[in-house]
Amino acid sequence: MQKNTIKDWATDDQPRQKLLHKGAENLSDSELLAILINNGIPGKSALELAKDLLRQCNHDLNTMGRLSVQSLCKLKIKGLGQAKAIHITAALELGLRRHLSHVKKEVIKSSRDIADYLRAKLGHKSKEVFGVLFLNRSNKVIAFEHMSEGGITGTVVDIRVILKKALLHESVSMVICHNHPSGNLDPSTADELITKKIKEASLLLDIRLLDHIIVSNEGHYSFADHGKL
Repeated sequence: MQKNTIKDWATDDQPRQKLLHKGAENLSDSELLAILINNGIPGKSALELAKDLLRQCNHDLNTMGRLSVQSLCKLKIKGLGQAKAIHITAALELGLRRHLSHVKKEVIKSSRDIADYLRAKLGHKSKEVFGVLFLNRSNKVIAFEHMSEGGITGTVVDIRVILKKALLHESVSMVICHNHPSGNLDPSTADELITKKIKEASLLLDIRLLDHIIVSNEGHYSFADHGKL
């Protein structure tokens, strides 16, 4: 049985050749995905599989980025198995890390600078994740630490662990953050309470809490910008 592979197409129609001669920026999302998928199945090319996948994700790469290997396989796209799902997941993660590595080198000057970083880091998550950005004296990001998952409460967020991490990173300031998968950016009472507790505790170690930022795909909310710090 003959395989329907990209290699069988005319040269001008091959995404790899198009990338080689015209540059990756000139390929569509489906063409880039087709390169990762590599080969199709009888009756369906890699490009058609890529289009099927994009349709399942509402043509949104952020939606695709939320999916694990297991979730991609559960889409039941014939010809898209675990091996191809692993390639896609790895490529999306590399793209995210490339973006984050650029932002990490920048000096943080405003809540928007931090929010752009955090939206890339947390905006695509399907569960609520709490994290901390540790900064040096030049307001550059030293590290991001994922602290907890599943909600903001005094029991879930261990302030002692946060401060221990800050000391280990030799951080002079930090930004706490979490995402709201629902898209609603309004802080809850629990959000406000944990912010107050962390601010008071960090002052004892001469570490500044610069902000608490809530992010979603809809945007961000800054405690500092709203005068709540």
